[in-house]
Amino acid sequence: MTLLRNVLRSLAVLLVVTFATFCLMYRNGRGIAQSTLGLGATSEAIQAQMTRLGLDRPLLVQYGGWLSSAVTGDLGRSFYTSESVAAALANRVPVTLSIVIITLLLTAVLSVLLGVVAAIRGGTTDRVVQVVSIVGAAIPAFIVAIALVFTFAINWRALPATGYVSPDQSVSGWLASITLPVIALLIGAVAGAAAQFRTAVLDTAGKDYVRTLRARGIPERAVVWRHVLRNSAGPGMIALSLTVIALMGGTVFIEQVFALPGLGQMSVSSALISDVPMVMGTVLVFVLVVLVVNFLADLATYLLNPRARAR
Repeated sequence: MTLLRNVLRSLAVLLVVTFATFCLMYRNGRGIAQSTLGLGATSEAIQAQMTRLGLDRPLLVQYGGWLSSAVTGDLGRSFYTSESVAAALANRVPVTLSIVIITLLLTAVLSVLLGVVAAIRGGTTDRVVQVVSIVGAAIPAFIVAIALVFTFAINWRALPATGYVSPDQSVSGWLASITLPVIALLIGAVAGAAAQFRTAVLDTAGKDYVRTLRARGIPERAVVWRHVLRNSAGPGMIALSLTVIALMGGTVFIEQVFALPGLGQMSVSSALISDVPMVMGTVLVFVLVVLVVNFLADLATYLLNPRARAR
């Protein structure tokens, strides 16, 4: 029942976000039509363009048409280039997801290790991890990205400053092109998630059943990795799901800095010229990625934590 509620909640969030975005973008149909024609367009030409693009219909009718088409995979075409939105997304989604997924996997491994070590060892190790987490979370990703470009691309010439190479063309070139963007996102992501894992592990380690396990002579490593970490999965998964939201938002800036042809760059360029179908397509993908990750986090918590299954 918990998973079913989460699915229904995700569908509701998807509808609310897409409808709100649709209303914000399409509220000025005349302005959109004029921007596609240019400032010198006549009133007759603007009205004809509104009719051609369907901007003269009621807003709810427009959204209903967009939603019914989106369900079948038809996201419309660009107002400027007539390019299929679905085709444009198919070219750009792999770029963004490759960066986000690799960053997320590294974040999961590093944050768990740092959080557990800081919580269990305490003392100087704990203080160092806390300081690093605070500093890492406080520095914006685009500042880190610029520093990385100056250090590794300009001064040391070890990695490319801009551009993207598909893994189909060259795996080594692909790794080189995404290394700096991943590092730029990874620092803040690990800082935030490690702090959450540390808090969750400390809270679980203080439970009575953990003290009982230790009193029975069970090795500390088994107590930590089999019991403490497993029962800290809930808060940890929530932290990672929130990290995905931050990573998806961070790609908007990172892709600008490194000139990557991903969703972030597409969303910014489309918004600047009021290419509404493209904007709606990127928003839909962003929301779907976040919702899918949140569902997977809930599913993992459900499978790892017996108390979650009992609800």
